[in-house]
Parts: sequence; structure tokens; C-alpha cells
Amino acid sequence: MTTIRSFPDEPAGGAAPPKSLGAIPRVVAAAVVLAAAGAAAWWFTREPEAAAAPASHNHAAMAPAEAGASPVMLTADAARRIGVTFAVAGRGPLAADVRTVGLVTYDETRVKTIAPKVDGYVEELFVNYTGQPVRAGDPLLRIYSPMLVTAQDELLLARKLASDVGTDSSDASRHAQALLESARRRLRYWDVPDDAIAALERAGRAEKTLTLRSPITGVAVRKNVLAGQRIMAGDATYQVADLSEVWLEGEVFERDLAAVRIGQTVTADFDALPGQERRGRIVFVAPTVTQDTRTVQVRVSLSNADEALKPGMYATIHIRGTTGAPVVSVPRTAVLVTGTRSLVFVRDDDGMLTPRDVELGVTTDDRVAVRRGLKAGETVVASATFLVDAESNLGSALAGMAAMPGMDMGPGAATRPPPPKAGAKTPDMPDMPGMPHDAAPPKKP
Repeated sequence: MTTIRSFPDEPAGGAAPPKSLGAIPRVVAAAVVLAAAGAAAWWFTREPEAAAAPASHNHAAMAPAEAGASPVMLTADAARRIGVTFAVAGRGPLAADVRTVGLVTYDETRVKTIAPKVDGYVEELFVNYTGQPVRAGDPLLRIYSPMLVTAQDELLLARKLASDVGTDSSDASRHAQALLESARRRLRYWDVPDDAIAALERAGRAEKTLTLRSPITGVAVRKNVLAGQRIMAGDATYQVADLSEVWLEGEVFERDLAAVRIGQTVTADFDALPGQERRGRIVFVAPTVTQDTRTVQVRVSLSNADEALKPGMYATIHIRGTTGAPVVSVPRTAVLVTGTRSLVFVRDDDGMLTPRDVELGVTTDDRVAVRRGLKAGETVVASATFLVDAESNLGSALAGMAAMPGMDMGPGAATRPPPPKAGAKTPDMPDMPGMPHDAAPPKKP
């Protein structure tokens, strides 16, 4: 039996049917092949972690290495080209040269305050301004004190009584002499000099005023009194300072204390006296450390016979000594201080330059003591340390980038697809309509 097939779009009049249908599967097959090729390319070139959620990204792996500096390998030519030299860490006493800024002040043991011990009124001033020089025994001021006048009258009465009683061994004579000595002693306690008391007894009449005199030679560095002013007992009227010797006060860091001791001779340079170096000795080292600055106060005594050194002057103190006990030290140029740590680069036996944190001690003009982190006899980079550190930090940064996903820094990494995960199975080409993998291409009808 013959089957008749009809085509809805067949042209009337028995026109010829379309060309063979074999051309359609071929076009579809070509499109499917291109789509499959694109899918396969995406599958094999995607990142291993692409399918993971954004929250599962390892951000720590993407950051640069936190360790900072890393070991560096430099050839002899490269080291010579950038100026790298080496030095051996030595052990022994370190000649310390400590410098600090000092300020000239008064020698507190040579400052006197003049204060009356009785109430009174200022009748006359002999020293009228601050800074006026005075000598020991010079009059400073004259005061009127009713208490003082009364005490003088009592002295004159006691003297008259002792003269009337006589000097025999009777009780009355002894009491009169005791009363006279008591009156004299009261005036002495009020700083009335003995010669003034003797003059009072000779004159036989009380003086209205009392003159206060300077106990030392120096300069009136403070004046707190005016003519006509009422003063009370104990009021500081003047302060006189002997400037023949002065103090120079400065501060040294805690790490430099090993080079400082009492009695040590030091030198000082003054901006106001160029070329005139002064020598003195350390007379005081503070027993405590200032917590904020980690410094210790040091006091130097200086001779100032010419009075060229004036309180308030600045100076540079040079303290030269030794650290005492042997210490490990390296050149100052070998230490790189970053602000948060100090490090040196140690050369290993294989030539590798390894960074190492160290704790520093006393520092001199050309060397620095290492308290911890380095042993005597080890070789360190002595110059161009900054360039070696830059190379070390660059190596750490590149190592950190190489650890990031997809950042293979090896040759040809840009053209190689990343390897699949360990144990992963390569997926088969997915079945697609019209693309039988085990059947032969359709034949033309």
C-alpha cells in the first residue's frame, strides 16, 4: 500500500517540493557545536572558587603578607652596585658620648631669702630693683617695729638693774645678770647683730628702726617690698643669689644611664658663648624616671667666677664615658628604625640576608649597643640597609600576591587554564537535542 504525504504549504499545480531536508539538520548541528564549544571553554577556564558565594572568599589570602620584611638574596655584584657593606657585631665596652640640652639655673645652696622676724613698716630701701648686686653685710632695708623698740627698752632697763645691783654673788645680782642676758638674746633672735646691741647699750637709748643686711655676696634676684609698706614677720622681702657657681640641668634617656655617674666630668657649649667650652661635674642624678619621656634629670655644677653664665641660658651637655660591662654593638648605620621596631639584616652562611628584630641600648656617634636579638660574631649589613629593606618588602608583597587565587606569577601563567581541583572529575559533554554522540550523522533522504 502506498502512503501519500501531503504538505500544507505545497504550491498548487504540482510545483516541485522544497529541496532535501538534510540541509536543515546540518545547520542546526553547526549551531549546536558552536554552543557546546563555548560551554566547554567556560567550564574549563572558570576559577575553581567561582561557584562559591561571595561570602566564602578568602580575603586573608588576597592581602599582602603581614610579616613585612622577608629574607633577601643578593649576589656580590648586586651588593656592590647598590653600596651594601658588611660588619661583624663586636662585644666589649662601648665608648658612650651622650648629648643633651641643658638649662642654666641658680645653685639652690647659694640662694638666701631675707625675711624680718618682727612686724613693722618699711622706712627705707637700699636695694631698689631686681638684679642689683650686693655684697655680704650691705644694708637691704630699714624697718620700724614697735615690738623691737619695746625689746630695746627692756634691754636698757635690765642693764641699769644689773649695774645697780652690782656683780657680787648674791641672788639679786645673779637674777639681774640673767635678765640682761635674756634681753640681749631676744634681740639676737630677731637678727639684731651683736655690734648693734653693743652700740645700743653704749648709747643708752633705743633705736627707732632696724636695718636688715645681706648675708651673702650676690645679686638680688627677687624683690617683694616697697618703701612705706607694712610687712609681717616671715614675709620674704628679698632673695639674693650667689652666681659664682651655677647649675646646669638636663635630661638623659633611660638607655643612656649606664654612661652617667655622680662626680663625672662633663663639658658644655653655650650658644651665647661660642668657642668657650666650660667644664663641670655631675653633682646629682635623679632617683626616678619621668614616665612620659622615659628620661632622668641630671645636674651639673659649673664655676662662674666671671658671671658670664646667666640663669635661663641654654647649653649642650657632652657626657663622655663607657658603658662599663661589655656589650654587643654594631655600626649605627646597620640598624633600621621603622618607628615601631628596630631591625638589622643578618647574613647567613649561604649568603641570605635575613631581617631580625633587635632591642637597642646605649648609642654613641658611630655605634649602638644591642641588648637582645643579635650575637657577637654575626655579620650584618652595615650600609644601604634601607635599600635592602625595600627589596625585602618587595619580595614579601610579591609573595602575598602569588598566594591570591588566579595570581600565578610563573611564566606562561596568563595562557594556562588553572588546573582542576584535586580529585575532581572532568565532566562529560552534556547531551543536547540533535547531537547524538554515538550515532552516525543523518543521511540524505
